[in-house]
Amino acid sequence: MVTMFPINWTQITVNKRLASASRYAETEPHLLAWNIPPEELVHIPEHWLHYSEPEASLHFLLALLYIGFFFMAIIGNGLVIWVFSSAKTLRTPSNIFVVNLAFCDFFMMLKAPIFIYNSFNRGYAAGHIGCQIFAFIGSLSGIGAGMTNACIAYDRYTTIAKPFDGKLTTTKALVLVIFIWVYTIPWGILPLIEVWGRFVPEGFLTSCTFDYLMDTFDNHMFVAVIFVFSYVIPMSLIIYYYSQIVSHVVDHEKALREQAKKMNVASLRSNQNQANQSTEIRIAKVAIVICSLFVASWTPYAVLAMIGAFGDQSLLTPGVTMIPACACKFVACLDPYVYALSHPRFRIELQNKLPWLAIKETVASDTQSVATETTQAAQSPPQET
Repeated sequence: MVTMFPINWTQITVNKRLASASRYAETEPHLLAWNIPPEELVHIPEHWLHYSEPEASLHFLLALLYIGFFFMAIIGNGLVIWVFSSAKTLRTPSNIFVVNLAFCDFFMMLKAPIFIYNSFNRGYAAGHIGCQIFAFIGSLSGIGAGMTNACIAYDRYTTIAKPFDGKLTTTKALVLVIFIWVYTIPWGILPLIEVWGRFVPEGFLTSCTFDYLMDTFDNHMFVAVIFVFSYVIPMSLIIYYYSQIVSHVVDHEKALREQAKKMNVASLRSNQNQANQSTEIRIAKVAIVICSLFVASWTPYAVLAMIGAFGDQSLLTPGVTMIPACACKFVACLDPYVYALSHPRFRIELQNKLPWLAIKETVASDTQSVATETTQAAQSPPQET
């Protein structure tokens, strides 16, 4: 006799729904920080916990991008530091600032492996300690680069506008570099030990910076003050000095044309003066390019921080906040190559030290100037003793 068991259709339906829900849970996107241990959640601003985790491909793409940034910046800035420090012809007071800027860019990219590790692990894999190291390096190198750009602008201004009174000495340049780091270091130390402000993850939780989202009076004050000291002050100095350079050059050219017109001559410039002036102007143009890159890279970050502290935080999605972070790293890669492409003596020294690069930089201008001076000395009558 066959025993017939009643079929519980209700239980079968429930089981099917549970199985379907389980499969859906495995495939649906998680929220950010889903894979972070509970003890680490206290370090993450609540703002980011409401967003879905980005696709793995975005993490991997950013990791590959940062690998490219890392090698470009380390090689480029390493060459600038090495060549400018070791070549006697490049050991000038002005180039002390160039070396300091290259050091800031080099230092900034030393934190890239933390980001790469986090990205391949799709989140906050390096933990709180890794986050603090990443943000501390970024704070020092970013603010240091800003103040160094301001000093470069000051040096160009004194060289062009005050060629006799404003000559920069090695001692003065070293004192300014020391001032840059005394000015910069507190803005890394204070949030690191959480005396004022703090460092937290942002965006995809793979990078870290100072907390611009915490809604407290102390934090709002910290964001406002660091905004002024790390962005407004260096930016104002850069704009002021370069505007003075442009104004001086325009006024000087106008005065020369008017004087030449009164004397019925085409120009009052000698060949040597024209060469010296064109060299200084060319160096100023290079400095303007470098400072323009600084403005382009750090302005989005400054705007982002002010929106986070005083504006509509819903505008700051994880993807949006990753754009300024990538822009800063990209500029740290570009700076040394701008110098390499626009500084003839740097290319000459690099060619001498690494001939296999096949740079093929000529020294015709230097040879020609030396030959001209020799010819003039030979043609001048001997002085009586």
